Amino acid sequence: MALSFRLPAHIRKEAIAAAWLAVITRHGTLRSAFVPGDDGEPALHEIELGPGRWVEHEVAPGQAVNDALRHVLDAACSPYQRPSHRLCVLETAAGLTVVIAADHAHVDMWSMLVIARDLLSALDAGEAAAASLSGPAPAFVEHTQALRDRDAAPDRVRRRWEDIIADSGGVMPRFPLPLGTPERHPERVEVRDVFGVDDAAAFAAQARDDGVSTLVRAVVAMTAVTRESADAPLRAVFPVHSRFEETWHDSVGWFITNSVLESDTAEPHAAAAAVKEAVQLGGWPLADVLAPWGGMPVAPGMFAISWLDLRRLPVRIDSVGLDAQYVSAATDTDGVMLWFILDESGLHLRCRYPDTIEARASVGGWLDLLVARLQSDARRDHPLRRT
Repeated sequence: MALSFRLPAHIRKEAIAAAWLAVITRHGTLRSAFVPGDDGEPALHEIELGPGRWVEHEVAPGQAVNDALRHVLDAACSPYQRPSHRLCVLETAAGLTVVIAADHAHVDMWSMLVIARDLLSALDAGEAAAASLSGPAPAFVEHTQALRDRDAAPDRVRRRWEDIIADSGGVMPRFPLPLGTPERHPERVEVRDVFGVDDAAAFAAQARDDGVSTLVRAVVAMTAVTRESADAPLRAVFPVHSRFEETWHDSVGWFITNSVLESDTAEPHAAAAAVKEAVQLGGWPLADVLAPWGGMPVAPGMFAISWLDLRRLPVRIDSVGLDAQYVSAATDTDGVMLWFILDESGLHLRCRYPDTIEARASVGGWLDLLVARLQSDARRDHPLRRT
């Protein structure tokens, strides 16, 4: 995954390089790499990184800049590279575009914001870049150990996981409509701008009136659409962050654990209870919980929903002023992944699914219904639309 943002043309690449080294020095995850273990499982090792040199990558005649960049990042950010991250700079007459990318094993979306914020802070400090960052951040490896040291999940949590997996056919939840043949296919990615600032405010106000969060209102809409289109409850893998303590807010790593969201009733308080349960189910060490299945029982068609409200994160950058954009690698897939991002400009939706005729109809139709439902909900009580 990657994050791009713009910088003024006058900033020197030497300054960017010094700032990037300061970021690497601060975050231990960026100084680690995976290697294949003797038992077939990946092992993590600390590596040493120091000053390097800029490498110019030629854009071939007829080749799109984005394709050239993707080729560089695909090679540099694969799981066993040392390191599996890269900083690139695109130089144009209008200015510089910085692209920071890393293998997903080392970062989550929150981490990308931390990296960008720290890089910008180091750039502002100039030659004092390293000193401008307030010492090493707590390392992700410490968080991993802290999770292992947590109490094991109680029996009620284990039973609930058993019930959910059983209801999903012995595997993690799958998209409830046809996706075509079960092998991996080239991805199809749809991006929808669900609504802008005004409708986002109206949607949030309606949620407050209901005594629930904006996420819960979105779950209500997804529950209704899933029941309408598939005559099934909304059931999906639900990633939740594991930054349980403020200690980890400024750290870089994959602070994500998985849960399952199950919502059967398109009503705010029922959906709020479903979200609360999902957060609680994801708050326990999952290696132990999922041991009876040998780990997460994944099957083709797995359905996952991610929700990120950038306005509520303790880490902020000027995403509008920087023209910041999130980028992810192209891949083959056999499942459906849905990302919601809520920021100062509104609610945005991104969905990845297999590019098959069946999935285009199933997932595309489901998305059409969902966006229409969300927009209708936002505008129903919008004061500017009342007569």
